[in-house]
Amino acid sequence: MKKVYNDFGFLLTMGAHILVSNSSANLTPAVSEAGTVLPGHLAVILSVLMVTLVVVVVAGNALVIMAFIVDKSLRNQSNYFFLNLAISDFLVGAFCIPVYIPYNLTGRWMLGKGLCKLWLVMDYLLCTASVFNIVLISYDRFLSVTRAVKYRAQRNMTRRAVFKMVAVWVLAFLLYGPAIIFWETIVGESVVPSHECYAEFYFTWYFLLSASTFEFFTPFVSVAFFNLSIYLNIHRRTRDGGACADDDAKPEPTAISAVIEDDDVLKQRSRLTRDKKIAKSLAIIVCIFGICWAPYTLLMIIRAACSGECVANYWYEITFWLLWLNSAINPFLYPLCHSSFRRAFSKILCPKRQSVQPQIEAQSC
Repeated sequence: MKKVYNDFGFLLTMGAHILVSNSSANLTPAVSEAGTVLPGHLAVILSVLMVTLVVVVVAGNALVIMAFIVDKSLRNQSNYFFLNLAISDFLVGAFCIPVYIPYNLTGRWMLGKGLCKLWLVMDYLLCTASVFNIVLISYDRFLSVTRAVKYRAQRNMTRRAVFKMVAVWVLAFLLYGPAIIFWETIVGESVVPSHECYAEFYFTWYFLLSASTFEFFTPFVSVAFFNLSIYLNIHRRTRDGGACADDDAKPEPTAISAVIEDDDVLKQRSRLTRDKKIAKSLAIIVCIFGICWAPYTLLMIIRAACSGECVANYWYEITFWLLWLNSAINPFLYPLCHSSFRRAFSKILCPKRQSVQPQIEAQSC
């Protein structure tokens, strides 16, 4: 039997361990070689790391969801988008990663073709929904800075927020779901071996390129645009000495004027400070999103174009786990930037020492 570097084990051991594998060169999208069994100590290391990731993803996002239960003051349009993101990331940790772990360690899919398709649909759906939620949150922050007057007038419109949340899930499903379910029927045959689990379009580069345009490239450009627009808006206001925060600052209808009066306690200077914090958080969003998604997206397209012959499988495996790592980062990257969420978290974690008090305006970082 020949020796090969295991995909994820290669990263962890920095090339110091050589793993025993079958002589088969048929690489799967999940493991370096079909049928590979890891040595005991490496299997333990990988298992601990994977379980740790599951715990962080589930616990972090569950905390965000529980915050909405214990603190009704969080239930406004902006924070509902955080909830939507937390739900998608929570399900990644509660379902997608645990199902994948045995497959990753053993190299064989043992749950049948039906559960394979279900897992694929859920994995693609949840990861795509997470991306779309990030875009929705970024767009919401963009409006709160550049269209602050109208934004404050509409921030309590729950029905509009719910519609956007549902739209995220529908669009995320339509991007990959029908292809995963019906590709085999349309083509007339399956190219996936019975002991493996990956999408039928896994080596169809033109489909992956088209889907990636909507799943990564367009969202990344959109988030970057929102961040740049906020930066330019803040730069202009700073140059003008903290003048009006709104691009649409002009006489408004009576309903909007009433909202402005309610928010007069926020001076222009404090609003500018808040918006600078929002700009910084969106800059972090762009960087984290790009780091977690760009490597996987690019390698996936390249790998499909050359039928898996030009990219070592452990690189694909590393980028694959980066996607799920993003679900562990999100609950710390977004809600923890808001003092209202932090107070809710304190009430959940330290109920005897903290209490949640209503907040006039959530401060973003």
